[in-house]
Amino acid sequence: MTTTTTTAAKGGSWLIEEADASAVFTREKLSEEHRLIGQTADEFIDHEVSPALEKLEQKDWATARALVARCGELGLLATDVPEAYGGLALDKTASIVVGESVGRCASFATTLGAQVGLTITPLVCFGTEEQKRAYLPRLASGEMVGAYALSESGSGSDALGAKARATRQPDGSFVLNGEKMWITNGGFADVFIVFAKIVPGAGAAGTGNGELFSAFIVERAFPGVSSGKEEHKLGILGSSTTPLILQDARVPAVNLLGEAGKGHKIAFNTLNYGRLKLGAMCSGGGRMAIGEAARYAAQRKQFGQPIASFGAIKYKLGEMTARQYAVESMLYRTAGLIDGTLQGRHGSDEYVAALEEFAIESSILKVASSETIDYILDENVQIHGGNGFVRDYPAERHYRDARVNRIFEGTNEINRLLIPGMLIRRALKGELPLIPAARRLMDELLTPSAPELGDAALEPQKRAVAAMKKVALMVLGTAMQTFGEKLTDQQEVLMALADVAIDVYGSECALIRAEQAGGLHVDAACAYINDAAARVEQSAKTALAATADGDTLRMLLAALRRLLKVTPVNTIAMRRRLADATVERRGYLF
Repeated sequence: MTTTTTTAAKGGSWLIEEADASAVFTREKLSEEHRLIGQTADEFIDHEVSPALEKLEQKDWATARALVARCGELGLLATDVPEAYGGLALDKTASIVVGESVGRCASFATTLGAQVGLTITPLVCFGTEEQKRAYLPRLASGEMVGAYALSESGSGSDALGAKARATRQPDGSFVLNGEKMWITNGGFADVFIVFAKIVPGAGAAGTGNGELFSAFIVERAFPGVSSGKEEHKLGILGSSTTPLILQDARVPAVNLLGEAGKGHKIAFNTLNYGRLKLGAMCSGGGRMAIGEAARYAAQRKQFGQPIASFGAIKYKLGEMTARQYAVESMLYRTAGLIDGTLQGRHGSDEYVAALEEFAIESSILKVASSETIDYILDENVQIHGGNGFVRDYPAERHYRDARVNRIFEGTNEINRLLIPGMLIRRALKGELPLIPAARRLMDELLTPSAPELGDAALEPQKRAVAAMKKVALMVLGTAMQTFGEKLTDQQEVLMALADVAIDVYGSECALIRAEQAGGLHVDAACAYINDAAARVEQSAKTALAATADGDTLRMLLAALRRLLKVTPVNTIAMRRRLADATVERRGYLF
């Protein structure tokens, strides 16, 4: 079993603590085993999936099943599965490495994500011994294809408002009725993780009162289970997306997954890990597209020279690289945090606890990665010009395929609300000492201090990151004090807080990685941090203006200016160096 080198930590603690840079896991610390797994996945995508994309987009699900089975043969489905059930029991970093490789083919990445992230994960975490032995070996081998059925057309982001019902029968079994929407692998999956509310049936004893939101393992072979027609989608045309129709579907009592009424715990923890894996797939797609853009810019000539020599194109390639650098820095740090928590612990309870512990980081990563790949792919189309808008070039397909990532695994709006919401809940429970830290900050602001000096490598960026953390605390503390329990109603303020948190985490992750690696890593980190500081300032102003006015607002804005004194750096030169190296390499640098 390969393991990362890191230490256990508390989720969200990076906001109030100075990180031990040597303990933070980065992509450069991947083990030889990690790299071999990545190489296997890369070769599979290059030689078997990419040539089959046209078949997949023509809805050839026999080919899709064959590719899933081939993944099983290569061990790419088994990274998270315990050895007792036919798995490899590797660390989460190994899963991330596979996810990055697969992310280069978005349609197949979606198919695989439903298999490994949304079907295998809830079974590993919440399945009984009998359920694990019945399903995990076949899912890990690719013999069986899985799907996840949570969404409904009427409930959308309000997952707990589902209308699907499971009526308990006198013998303890269930009859399910309802329709689930947007089910990835819906057209050919063999087994579904289905969420429905248990209601008492006629003659059923001891069921209690009320409706219990619960999860079930539902096989396609069960009576009353069928799929609707394939959806006509904007992108990811090579993945199957259908409704799941349940009409008096008979489900045995032993196929209740977890406890009755605890479906929310299964759903949300599955999504926590799904967000991390989606981050990996977005990261892999970003790496691929930067290389594609660099190669095109190097060979496309205008006015007698390659467009890669123009400053406007260099800006795009450099900025694409800097943003991607921050995303994968967050990705591997988060994977390392989870692995550090799980070291020496292999039980389902520990697995669930680790996913819950770093739910904030997973939501941050989901938002950042999905919006970064959208930026990268939009610029990839722009670099291709007219050729990027036609199907003769893959840039057009990548662009369409990526749009759904901001909807998958909880919309980015939902995740932006979750990020500060989870921080606040942990603070109020005393699990994360944010409130004492905010009080100390206010005392600090009232005490004159000498300006910090020093321009050694990355020292200005360290000060900038420390300042951004203080801004986050100030804005969060002010919002909590102003709105109290009604802060949950101030969604615009919460989303501004989330944007601050995202930029703080991304900046610190990029800084630590650059500190460890040096070279062009420093340019990527500095360019990102410079712009992140400007975004943090704007988000903070937006939130503060909504929480105070008059003299109080003026005082807070003065404190903001005092905290966030970030001297601009020459990002033009940095992006040019990044762009030139990317073009020379004909691919992403790091």
